[in-house]
Amino acid sequence: MGTVVANSIELSSANKENSIVQSPEELDAGALFVLKSRGSWLHCGYHLTTSIVGPVIFSFPFALSLLGWVPGLLITAVQAMVTFYSYNLLSVVLEHHAQFGKRQLRFRDMARDILGPKWGKFFVGPLQFAICYGAVIACILLGGQSLKFIYLLYNESGKMQLYQFITIFGAVPLFLAQMPSFHSLRHINFASLLLVLAYSACITAGSIRIGNSRNAPRKDYSIKGSEENRILGAINGISIIATTYGCGIIPEIQATIAPPVKGKMFKGLCICFGVILSTYFSVAISGYWAFGNQSKPTILYNFMGEDKPLLPIWFLLVINIFTLMQLVAVTVIYLQPTNEIFEKWFANPKMDQFSARNVMPRLCFRSLTVIFATLIAAMLPFFGDIMALFGAFGIIPLDFILPMVLYNVTFKPSKKGIIFWGNTLIAVASSTIVVMGAVASVRQIILDAKTYSLFANM
Repeated sequence: MGTVVANSIELSSANKENSIVQSPEELDAGALFVLKSRGSWLHCGYHLTTSIVGPVIFSFPFALSLLGWVPGLLITAVQAMVTFYSYNLLSVVLEHHAQFGKRQLRFRDMARDILGPKWGKFFVGPLQFAICYGAVIACILLGGQSLKFIYLLYNESGKMQLYQFITIFGAVPLFLAQMPSFHSLRHINFASLLLVLAYSACITAGSIRIGNSRNAPRKDYSIKGSEENRILGAINGISIIATTYGCGIIPEIQATIAPPVKGKMFKGLCICFGVILSTYFSVAISGYWAFGNQSKPTILYNFMGEDKPLLPIWFLLVINIFTLMQLVAVTVIYLQPTNEIFEKWFANPKMDQFSARNVMPRLCFRSLTVIFATLIAAMLPFFGDIMALFGAFGIIPLDFILPMVLYNVTFKPSKKGIIFWGNTLIAVASSTIVVMGAVASVRQIILDAKTYSLFANM
């Protein structure tokens, strides 16, 4: 095979079929230290679940309230199928290139090798970095808000400000950011999977209890507002559902699988989507059934009621503790692309990963990454609105448009066949959702702009 391109693993011709890698000395430090290929398909399933499923599912009843029963559940189901198909296409493309001599470890590697160097360097790489680091900031903000929620459950007149809770929460990922590799997160991400199942079950049980109680809200499933607001609301609902399936780091997750990789990612996806189907639909259906068109942007607000909580304090506390713990795992998994970049730039692949030469820059830059993200989250507590706009322009292109393009360019399916036109249709429809999501996000920013201020106690 000759010389090796710096961001991928070249395979000797004798070992192509089994994707057995050559000497690790050929890899840059980011690939060698952060993206270690030692995991199993089970570990892959844990990583996938943590990267996709999170507290964003608390918004599903609200999304259904903007769409109604049939359109809402139909869009949720269709989006699940499209997402599974899209992620499996990415996996197939990665496996194909691995079998033919080059295992691509990063999204930007795929874009560079399949579409050309500029696509990886100037589009996919920066877009992925912005989305992943934005997700880190958003998770730290959500963690601070969850801590504040717990604080106010027991001290309604408490004087602590949101930025203080954000700072407290930020200390946890500051510590866990030092985990040496993506693979080393496998146990944390398994715990994350269990936490997702736990708080989803709690949300479902809580919704059913409230819906059957004497003080249950009046169940009205009509869509509120003028025709214009209903249309804009429907756009917002579709955008919320689409982005809840986003990941953005599929190639990096597949890179953690030990060779041979063939078929393992599919098994991991099956684990992940088993969790998705059991959590997304249970939270969406039970929450919307209980609260109807009174569903709020997060169902936890509904649980608090107008005058007093509709559920026992201890139960709300359990939900928030589970959520808080899982947010830590989501924060750390989205730090991995940032960690990989800094490791590539500042670590020496010819020296031991735990040598002083490599440990010191790792400790310094990873700590600064989390500290800066915590500062942004504290300064801009309305960052969620901004992130929604970034998500429309970033998550959907990376996860639902590029996979179709990469597959069609790699395998060149017949233009008369269903695969080519099916992929093209998904790419076009996803591009439409990008525009719709951007419109909905800008509208929300305009509506919320009057509440924006630095270090606001929201």
